[in-house]
Amino acid sequence: MNWDRIEGNWKQLKGRVVEKWGKLTDDDFDVVAGRREQLAGKIQERYGVAKDEAERQVAAWERSAGDDWFDSPSAKRPTEKL
Repeated sequence: MNWDRIEGNWKQLKGRVVEKWGKLTDDDFDVVAGRREQLAGKIQERYGVAKDEAERQVAAWERSAGDDWFDSPSAKRPTEKL
C-alpha cells in the first residue's frame, strides 16, 4: 500500500491503527496526522521499543493495508457509531 494513500485517509484509518496499537491516544493521533515517521515515534514512545522495531511494525502494518480498509465501516474507530 502506498503511504500517501494512508496519509490521505488517516482519519478513516484510525480504527485500524487502534486495533494494532491500542496504547496510542487521541492526542497521539493528532500529532501523527498520518505521517509515517511520527507514527513510528509514537509507537516507540508508548511501547518502549527501539526505533528500528517501531519502524518494522509500521512497515508490516503498511504492507497489510488493503483496498477494503478504505471503504469498510470497520475502518472507523470501534467507539464510533456507524
